[in-house]
Amino acid sequence: MDKSKKDEIILQQLDVIRTMSEHNLSRMGTDFWGSPLPVRKEEDQPGSAASTGNDDTKAPPAEDAAPPEKIEDLQAELDGYIGLAAVKKEVKNLINMVTVYKLRRDNGLPTTDLSLHMVFSGNPGTGKTTIARIMARIYHSLGILSKGQLVEVDRSGLVAGYVGQTALKTSKVIDSALGGVLFIDEAYALNGRAENDFGQEAIDTILKAMEDHRDDLVVIVAGYDGLMDAFIHSNPGLESRFNRFLHFDDYSVDEMLEIFKMQCNKGCYELGDGVEQQLREFIAEENTNSISFGNARGVRNLFERILVNQANRLAALDTVTREDLMKITTRDVALARGLEEESCAAQEGTPDTPEGREMAQESKLDTPPSGGLGEDLK
Repeated sequence: MDKSKKDEIILQQLDVIRTMSEHNLSRMGTDFWGSPLPVRKEEDQPGSAASTGNDDTKAPPAEDAAPPEKIEDLQAELDGYIGLAAVKKEVKNLINMVTVYKLRRDNGLPTTDLSLHMVFSGNPGTGKTTIARIMARIYHSLGILSKGQLVEVDRSGLVAGYVGQTALKTSKVIDSALGGVLFIDEAYALNGRAENDFGQEAIDTILKAMEDHRDDLVVIVAGYDGLMDAFIHSNPGLESRFNRFLHFDDYSVDEMLEIFKMQCNKGCYELGDGVEQQLREFIAEENTNSISFGNARGVRNLFERILVNQANRLAALDTVTREDLMKITTRDVALARGLEEESCAAQEGTPDTPEGREMAQESKLDTPPSGGLGEDLK
């Protein structure tokens, strides 16, 4: 085969690999904890995140609320999330309490005030946004919220730079969250305490809205453990309205390995022989600090680094089969770990030399696939 023809084939294969990788990653989304949800239009998803109010345009007109989902389906989805044992228990307790509260109200019995606002604390990547999203859908299913959407925002989406603008900006975000859950990430950033800081104005506006719309708005604030405690106790209004706390533990290495394998299943990837043990070691090496690694976010980063190496490996082949596109090999993982080519070749059992590569090619042609390099390059 002449060089120009081979180059043309390689370019075509690179284009196919890039397209399939982008498609698989887009299918996976950012939900690391459970099975993929049915694909629906964004505006039709009762638990989808809405605009955070960062722009100056008017909020889009209100859409008709999607019908409530079955609480049994939502509980099954919750059970399917990896880890989060303590959080799942608390959420189920809350579901039971809200169910009984609603039954008493429907039967004309007296009820105590039920505060559904919550404080989520934990390190990054531990599932706080995912649980906030499903809580919005659960409250909608139970008839507590009229729409069940999640509006995710941080300080930048609430605080403006001039006097009087913060209340307007925060009110706009609150309006978009009515009927659902307002999720404020790193909420302690609102408590800047600087002379010209307008975070307190945002806090005051939110507290007023929580009182005015107590029957159709739930606010969840989230962030690191100690900082969230200090934030809640810094303001009597916050202390009186937030009395429900959920702590999100870091994932264990085994749980993060399961998250990686779940991402593979969702993206139609398969682990070759020896890959799982190598992944366990890779995650343990990288997870020396759960804050900087980011738990499930760190797993996602490792996953994408490994896919880059898979794409580079496949781009060097003359032909690429469907099985090749699905297979992740020990070499892909080793290169993501920063091991040299020589070490990767030693792990695969062949020297990284022209002769070694020729031996591997001959072995591939002369012997049936056995799950090693011959199968990977088939």
